[in-house]
Amino acid sequence: MTIITTDAELDEIYGAPVQRSVTKELDHISEHYRAYIEAAPFAVIASAGEAGLDCTPRGDPAGFVAVIDRTTLHLPDRRGNNRIDTLRNLVRDPRVSLLFLIPGIDVTMRVNGRAAISVDPDLCARYVLQGKAPRTVIIVTVESAYFQCPKALVRAKLWSPDHHVDRASLPTTGQMLAAVERDGAFDGAAYDENYPARMERTIY
Repeated sequence: MTIITTDAELDEIYGAPVQRSVTKELDHISEHYRAYIEAAPFAVIASAGEAGLDCTPRGDPAGFVAVIDRTTLHLPDRRGNNRIDTLRNLVRDPRVSLLFLIPGIDVTMRVNGRAAISVDPDLCARYVLQGKAPRTVIIVTVESAYFQCPKALVRAKLWSPDHHVDRASLPTTGQMLAAVERDGAFDGAAYDENYPARMERTIY
């Protein structure tokens, strides 16, 4: 097996990037790029820290990542499982990357920058949903922004109903948890049965 270890080897295989793939990268959020961010109800946030890498989904009604100005985004941190891997990374290493997806649209938007975590009560109060404010707001200072061509999503047929996977064909979360619980006492079936009510009660 031959392993690539240098930029020169990569350049020899792939050649120079298409010029438009370079010129589309901006150091700010343009009005066109803003339209994509504000239409996105879903984003993936990537971070790195001493404990390792993290890549986690975030979602809310479209526009949940607020474009404050050309170089500032606000991302309310909603209730989760309290692992807070992303936040733990960001207090150690502020570098952050966001990938925005819009259902039915194959073009995605990417933003890279640096993040700070705010607990300012007035700021958190701006992002109340269902009567609950986020505990923190991630403030992203944009360093680069660009759109990603649709090839990956087209190849994946991500938005095609004909290619949606039957949920029953995969293990449930209860089954997966039961398999890793060491004492064997975890009731996966009960967990799955109760999950919809628990989701409704704890989503915010």
